[in-house]
Amino acid sequence: MTPKEAADVLKLMEEYEPLVNNSVAFAEQLSKDLHVLDEANIRAIISSEKQVTQLMSSIDEVLAEVARVEETLQIYDELLGSVKQQMDHIHQGNSLLHRISSNKTRLMDEILFLTTHLNLSREHCDALSRADLSSPSRVKACIAAAEALSGCMNIQIQPGYRKLQSVAEQLIMFETLKQNFENSFIGHITSIFELQGNAQVPALGQPVNKLSAPSHGLHHEELVPYAPLVAWLRNANPVLFCDLPKVYAQNLRRLYDREIKAFFEQAKTFLLGRRKGSLQESLEKPLAMGSRQQSRWSLPGSREGQEDTPDKGNVIKMLEQVLRELQPLCTAEQQFIKKFFQLSQDAADLQVLEGGESTASPEDPPCTKPQSQLEGPTTQLLSEIFSCLEPELRGFLDVCNKVHPFSCLQVLVTLNDSVFEMWGSSSALSSSFLNTVLGNMLLLAKSSFNKCIGTLCKEIEEAKMPSKMKGGILPSVSCFEEFVNFSEEVFRTARRRGELDKAHLRLASSVFSSINSLPSANLKVNTDMVMMENFHHIHCFLCQKKIHCLEGKKREAKQRYSEHMEKYVIKYLGQPLEKLHHFFEGVKARVAQGVKEEEVSFQLAYSKQELRKVIEKYPGKEVKRALETLYRKIHKYLSPEENLLPVVWHAMEQEFIHQYQEFEDLIHRCYAGSGIAMDFTMEDLLSYFNSITLSNM
Repeated sequence: MTPKEAADVLKLMEEYEPLVNNSVAFAEQLSKDLHVLDEANIRAIISSEKQVTQLMSSIDEVLAEVARVEETLQIYDELLGSVKQQMDHIHQGNSLLHRISSNKTRLMDEILFLTTHLNLSREHCDALSRADLSSPSRVKACIAAAEALSGCMNIQIQPGYRKLQSVAEQLIMFETLKQNFENSFIGHITSIFELQGNAQVPALGQPVNKLSAPSHGLHHEELVPYAPLVAWLRNANPVLFCDLPKVYAQNLRRLYDREIKAFFEQAKTFLLGRRKGSLQESLEKPLAMGSRQQSRWSLPGSREGQEDTPDKGNVIKMLEQVLRELQPLCTAEQQFIKKFFQLSQDAADLQVLEGGESTASPEDPPCTKPQSQLEGPTTQLLSEIFSCLEPELRGFLDVCNKVHPFSCLQVLVTLNDSVFEMWGSSSALSSSFLNTVLGNMLLLAKSSFNKCIGTLCKEIEEAKMPSKMKGGILPSVSCFEEFVNFSEEVFRTARRRGELDKAHLRLASSVFSSINSLPSANLKVNTDMVMMENFHHIHCFLCQKKIHCLEGKKREAKQRYSEHMEKYVIKYLGQPLEKLHHFFEGVKARVAQGVKEEEVSFQLAYSKQELRKVIEKYPGKEVKRALETLYRKIHKYLSPEENLLPVVWHAMEQEFIHQYQEFEDLIHRCYAGSGIAMDFTMEDLLSYFNSITLSNM
């Protein structure tokens, strides 16, 4: 038995468990169930046989019906066979008709395309053939014709069409018209360039009341109508167009050279107040005004012999006016050529000016950039047009620098302000050619200014003081004061003063060095007094000016002034009580060597008797007389301009009182109980000083 059968048997036995125990009853029950199942099977067989018979009969009927349907379909198929052939013939005929119609339509479209786009009107052909550019209306007709010709020639057609005779002839006609018109236009515009380049410039000798740069507005207006034709030539024939800006620059350069030279000659005449014949004389005159040191240390309006020198403010006014006149001239030309020739900063436009001659002068400063490498096409073209601008401007700046010794200050400030004003202006071009030129001039002005300051510092440091000098303010200090006053006035409204601050520090250091060299000059007067006066003068001057970069020098001047006044006071204080001063100096020296204070009086040279002898030589009247002599001597040598006499006299009074107290203290400590005292008291000493001060007020 299989496991399933065993499980079924076990399940059956569990179901009939009461009967299992009675095997006879169980067997009978199984027999009854088997009879019941047999009966059910027989009945099922009898009923299914009838259904099978019915099913078979239905299948036979279906097969018969299918046979009839197939016969009908075969008949229909035979009928439709002839119709299909007829429809195929009709479809094929319609397809051929559609293809013929489509080909005719396409052919007509292509013919219309060629005849429409490759057709140039007779009016345009005549305008291009004549190339008459003598009037504005004819120029407009040529512009319209050229644009129409470009439209015809730029149409994209299939390569096969070019083999058609009519198309080929039309294209040849277009090319002939184009070449002939290009040559005619180039000749016409070149003749205009030449006429403008040969234009006359007003003579310098004509009376003028105002400096003004030439205007090329009329020249530009004359060329503006041709701008569309220039743009057309640029697109139609770039190779031929590339020479056009060069021709313009070469011709206009001649005109600008004459105009700019005349403009700067006129500016020099206004600046120096003379006519052209005496310009050279006026430039050479400042060099012959005296020694190098005198001419360098003579500021405008601060020395005699300057009556014929132009006003110092004239340099700034004239330079500002020159720059104001140049800016619209250069800006207008830059805007015109950029618009007229449609120049930009790309590499294609840079090729337009490749191979052009360099306009850099051998005198260019090292800061000048190589034009062929770093400049755009517009700036490069402007460099050729304004080739003489930078040399002429440099020459004018040289004239400005020679007007008076420190004109370079005015030139530097004016250029600096102009450059920053142009760079900060919203209307200025981002790559203005004039900005580049002024940038180079600014570097040159800074170099000239630094050279001027270096020369002045060297002259101050190397200046020799006369041995017979009686004191007072040194020439170098006066020069420094005048330079600071002049430069502060010039830089009062300047936007940047970094260069001036450096110059102030350099000059101040040189002046301090010059003052410090006085001890080696073998002067007949007291060098401490001269140094004290000069440092005091510098300190007062710097306090008045309040210059931030010189705050350190101001403190140093005050310190040096105090040091030399102390030295001066100490040196002269020994003169009124000279022997008494030497006696007590010896006493202090013995004490410093280790001698006890109470034993100093037993020294032979410093005994009580010697002290009495020395004190007897300085009674009160003698002391007062000595102080009066000292006051007169100080009054004689001190410079009255500095008004240092009260200050020095008060310092001497304090120092004298200090010495008196020191002498009294030494007598009390080293000669105690001796009853020795000086002939005058502290009150007497104060009365002496007050009396001398009041009597000389």
